[in-house]
Amino acid sequence: MSYRIPFNRPFLVGGELDNVARSLASGGFAGDGPFTKECQAFLQTKFGARRALLTTSCTSALEMAALLCDLREGDEVIMPSYTFVSTANAFRLRGAKPVFVDIRRDTLNLDESLLAQALTARTKAIVPVHYAGVACEMDAIVRLGREHGLSVIEDAAQAVHATYKGAYLGTLGDFGAYSFHESKNFVCGEGGALLINKPGFEERAEIIREKGTDRAKFFRGQVDKYTWIDLGSSYVPADVLAAILLAQFDGLERITAQRKRVFEAYRIALQPLAAQGLMTLPTVPAHCHTNYHMFYIVLNDLTTRSALISHLKQAGILSVFHYVPLHTAPVGRQLGYQAGMLPVTEYVSDRLLRLPLFAGLTAGELDDVIEHILAFFTKG
Repeated sequence: MSYRIPFNRPFLVGGELDNVARSLASGGFAGDGPFTKECQAFLQTKFGARRALLTTSCTSALEMAALLCDLREGDEVIMPSYTFVSTANAFRLRGAKPVFVDIRRDTLNLDESLLAQALTARTKAIVPVHYAGVACEMDAIVRLGREHGLSVIEDAAQAVHATYKGAYLGTLGDFGAYSFHESKNFVCGEGGALLINKPGFEERAEIIREKGTDRAKFFRGQVDKYTWIDLGSSYVPADVLAAILLAQFDGLERITAQRKRVFEAYRIALQPLAAQGLMTLPTVPAHCHTNYHMFYIVLNDLTTRSALISHLKQAGILSVFHYVPLHTAPVGRQLGYQAGMLPVTEYVSDRLLRLPLFAGLTAGELDDVIEHILAFFTKG
């Protein structure tokens, strides 16, 4: 079914086609070309990452982080259950067990107050997921990681260009993972990046990314041939995708401003409904700066959410929900989890609804979505 107003519409800033043409005309648009190098330099300069490597996806970046942490069968990794499956899969592939911890009621992020009680002798890493572009409480998480010798891996798939106490998300832990999927703020269709913030891991990250070889050294003229050095896989994206992404980086502030316009319009228009107790709106703590990735509402029950989705759908407007909590999914149950173990996660999962938000959403489309939401509660 097509919708008058989709949930997402990839936004182009205008330089993408020129960059792609330049990449194709170069005669070499596979991995690690000039556009890739420019994108990586941008991430390092703009966000302050020690080293940034473009990857084929955020999933790939998380898999690389799991390899860099030398995770083994039986190790444990603490993370929220309210996240995309890649957060868990990357570590499960190394044999580690995800230890799911509940989320906060305000930001819907990993509840840092529950982390200490989730620690065991097998815990090797903590994976905070910055939901909706709002930071987890990184001071407490990083401090706990340091006290217990744990790696901190930020899943910042939704949080590119968001900050915590002035520092960009993805740069606060040992490693950070970004997504440039077409559903995110800055896009190249499919793509991601791994940020390496912990000294001493840059060279091994290059090897893992290049199928476990020292191919990057070979191309820099540091070795006369390359060979198999370590475990790894093909995590290098095509340079033609980086050509698209570089144009998006050039328009980063413009894209952010347009998303902010939509976010703030929803917040102002729906505040009266929140004041009546009909829904809860996103919370952005004062020490956090969001990238306006998402605007969600948390309704009072599953029945209301289902009815509102149907109401909007009849008007040609697509609104969506996520996630099925990982601890209640089939693999989660195989790992010994069951419904009822994470009450806040389960409460939110049944009630959260995401509204259309993308840089190209017109004023008319935005007003239309708001009017139909207001009409739903008026007639109710």
